[in-house]
Amino acid sequence: MAQVCEVCGRGPQFGNRISHAHNVTKRRWNLNLQSVRAFVNGASRRIRVCTSCIRSGKVKKAA
Repeated sequence: MAQVCEVCGRGPQFGNRISHAHNVTKRRWNLNLQSVRAFVNGASRRIRVCTSCIRSGKVKKAA
């Protein structure tokens, strides 16, 4: 399953892991995705949403 937020579409960011000896290898920062029951088009549905969308109020949670 892709590490992508279903609300904002944000995905993982990529960069380099750099050691003290300046050895460079690839790394990635994944989003903090949570599975949430939310209202989508008037219906309650389970979606994977990043925590920044939950905190900013972009997601209307279902009770």
